[in-house]
Amino acid sequence: MNRNRIWRLQNHHRWLEQRLHDERRRPFPDALVLQDLKRQKLLVKDELFLAEAGLERHRLQPVSA
Repeated sequence: MNRNRIWRLQNHHRWLEQRLHDERRRPFPDALVLQDLKRQKLLVKDELFLAEAGLERHRLQPVSA
């Protein structure tokens, strides 16, 4: 388990949560910004889960014709 990677992912997740909080508190929150921040936060959460389990995400390669 890579402790440094987990620590960085946890910090990034907290930073995204703070950005979401700040955007929601604006007088007119931008729906697209909120959507993007939520998407990023879910991706980081998935990566954090895999890192804590000692796994890595498999990247699919396009099939050559």
